[in-house]
Amino acid sequence: MALTALAIKNAEPRDKNWKLSDEKGLYLLITPAGSKLWQFKFRHLGKEKKMSFGAYPEVSLKDARAKRDEARALLANGRDPAHERRAERLAAKVAAANTFGAIAQEFIERRQHDGLADATIGKAKWLLSLLEPSLGRVPITEISPLMLLNAIAEVQATGRRETGQRLRSFAGRVFRYAVITGRALHNPAGELRGALVTPRVRHHPAIIDRKLLGELLRAIENYRGAPSTIAALKLSAHLFQRPGEIRTMRWLDVDLDRACWTIPDASTKMRREHKVPLSRQALEIIRSMMAISGRSEFVLPSYNARRPLSENAVNGALRRMGFGGVMTAHGFRSTASSLLNESGKWQTDAIERALAHVETNPVKAAYNRTTYWAERVAMHQWWSDELEAIRDAAT
Repeated sequence: MALTALAIKNAEPRDKNWKLSDEKGLYLLITPAGSKLWQFKFRHLGKEKKMSFGAYPEVSLKDARAKRDEARALLANGRDPAHERRAERLAAKVAAANTFGAIAQEFIERRQHDGLADATIGKAKWLLSLLEPSLGRVPITEISPLMLLNAIAEVQATGRRETGQRLRSFAGRVFRYAVITGRALHNPAGELRGALVTPRVRHHPAIIDRKLLGELLRAIENYRGAPSTIAALKLSAHLFQRPGEIRTMRWLDVDLDRACWTIPDASTKMRREHKVPLSRQALEIIRSMMAISGRSEFVLPSYNARRPLSENAVNGALRRMGFGGVMTAHGFRSTASSLLNESGKWQTDAIERALAHVETNPVKAAYNRTTYWAERVAMHQWWSDELEAIRDAAT
């Protein structure tokens, strides 16, 4: 006898499980706790089996009968509906694990395990957050070049042209990882070259005019800011290393006796240890921070001695001195590179090595890692002397 909605509603729990039967193998199991669960009993290849269709009232009588009829249709074709359901769930689980978002997150975690800097990992997570709304839940095998282009174009439409290029590069790395791990067959990001809006080229403002550089150096001498900020400004000029490396300089990495600062691989952009010769002027600046930094591990601590100087401190000071828009913390590298090359006194490879630029030729890279130290020591001292001359020359 067929079930009715009223009979289901009036069914009360008992001490043990009991059943309300419908037709063609469908019945409702009522538990002592009061749950009402749809189940379907059937035979496949002579073996009795059961499968569940969910709970009432979330699954209505009508819906349960529809599920039963679908299962009976499979049986009529010689197929096991329980096996088919397991296969569908497994496929759905695999598809969920192989979405662009899931694989991208796995890729980021792998790179983090490889030792990439926190800042690099943070940028990767930010790029993923921009692509997630459009592609995060899409199986990676279903993403076409057009889908990826549309997702990036949405970001570029907000005016972030350069970010669009970074998104294409990041997506390309994710797809390559998916191909290598056997979860994708091709990389659609490679087909977007030339299809994105070209970003406007931006350069870090830098001073290469000696007169203006002299004005800046005198302004630094007269600046009345925090000691760590003043020392960071001076060291940025004398050492011309990356701003993040300078502000996080640790006493542990500075050898005052040998006049050498070793930047550990974990702190460098290219994840390679880099040694920097310290001129007499640089040593004097660093020594001046001994009494000020106290027990801090950092040569240039912030107001909280357990933290390094803020990443905005140097640029903020440059703006307050009136050099905003013409000079940045990173610009000291361009200044040194331009004037060192202009002097004609130093080999280009030695200058590039001093700037910690990576040589792409593996043979030449190995050579560059073992030479130029003596030349770089002389070059750093010449540069510091030149800065003082430039500072004192203008009236």
